[in-house]
Amino acid sequence: MTTLTLVKPALPAAGQPVPVCHVIKGQAVFGTALEYGPARARFATPALDLDALVWPRREPGPAFDVPSAEIMDVLVALGDRLTRDPDGVLAEALEHSVLTSPLPRGVLERSYASLGRIFNRASMEFQVKQELGGADVLDGWREISGAPSGRRQRTRAFPPRLIHVIAGNAPGVAALSVMRGALTKGVHLLKLPSNDLFSATAILRALSAVAPGHPVARSFSAAYWRGGDEKVESLLFRPQFFDKLVAWGGDSTIRSARQYIGPGFELVAFDPKTSISLVGREAFESELVLAGVADAAAADATIMNQQACASSRVQYVEGTVEQVDRYCALLQARLGVERHTTSACGSPLPGNLRDEIDGLRDMEPHYRVWGGYEGRGLVIRSEEPVEFHPDGRVVNVVPVASLQEAVLRANVATQTVGVFPPSRKVELRDSLAAAGVQRVVSLGEAVMFETGMSHDGFYPLQRFVRWVNDEG
Repeated sequence: MTTLTLVKPALPAAGQPVPVCHVIKGQAVFGTALEYGPARARFATPALDLDALVWPRREPGPAFDVPSAEIMDVLVALGDRLTRDPDGVLAEALEHSVLTSPLPRGVLERSYASLGRIFNRASMEFQVKQELGGADVLDGWREISGAPSGRRQRTRAFPPRLIHVIAGNAPGVAALSVMRGALTKGVHLLKLPSNDLFSATAILRALSAVAPGHPVARSFSAAYWRGGDEKVESLLFRPQFFDKLVAWGGDSTIRSARQYIGPGFELVAFDPKTSISLVGREAFESELVLAGVADAAAADATIMNQQACASSRVQYVEGTVEQVDRYCALLQARLGVERHTTSACGSPLPGNLRDEIDGLRDMEPHYRVWGGYEGRGLVIRSEEPVEFHPDGRVVNVVPVASLQEAVLRANVATQTVGVFPPSRKVELRDSLAAAGVQRVVSLGEAVMFETGMSHDGFYPLQRFVRWVNDEG
């Protein structure tokens, strides 16, 4: 086991790698034995002790028999501590994240400031009831009656052993992973993402401060290794240590994870997704309505500066080209508005995306472009969706004669669909679901995820646990 260093690391000197700590079963571990990353975002971590990252199956996990009510008490206290941040753990994480994260400081500040709200008792109780039917199946064996055989049955949502390969596009992903992991009482190893190296460990350090040595704190570890490192993953991703791999991220992350999946080691995948918007002709009833619709659509398009799966990248608008062009101009102006999850200006567009868009500017009237390349938002109107991936606050707007026509563009990779007016969701939702869509919301509400509802088409708590029956 690596020797613990109790002194918090200071911000690095200019040109020095940013120090990243690990948390091993509730204990913070500091060190700079290993270096990673490009020159502009270099970081260093402690040496990996693979033996310390696993929990032997011959003994139960620390929190296997802790009552759910007690776990929620600890998590509520954790949320309060994250909000107050008396030890400056989140403040430290923020300062380090600014040096390595692609998100701007303002977005990170607001994201960290809201982390504590995720550990809300009413929300956690709703999740357990909605996803598992109640805490009784976590705390013991639920009696099942009414089986056709007439036999008495019992079932339990048994605590799991999970590796989490979490996404780094929003600090909230780490908080959700910790909350869901604690509620399911298992043991959890979180792999830190290179674009969010500090959120998970800051949350776990706060957890250990709230409840030193508590079984829930001892149920978590978090460490960094390079994604896809066979020397590490071929040893950790095994059924003798873990039941399931919970993987977030892009196509390469999911494909890399699948090679280790086999009997006794299951994949729970939050697959890579994109999102769209459907705007009905009702948006053009008045200039006031149109302005409100454009603002709502811009909010959906810029979640985490368009890095979130729920961010709308292609918007289908029911109207004439002249009407849609008015909408595009308003939309582009609203893309540069600072919001809770959005900065006023993002990063300048990369050269390859500029080249694609430059080619379209010369092809009016089939294409029309509003905005520049500085990162304040750009809109492309086209007769068909563009062939490249809109990114960096770029939105593709496509005129359609009917929203039913736009439904044909949705597929299994479409996560969220924002609809205006909300009343038209009823006529569209079954067709969207049949196409593969997981979530239909009112335009402007894509960011309003309700924990306890399905995520990417499944209930996470239900998938995390191991269902075990006692029959007869």
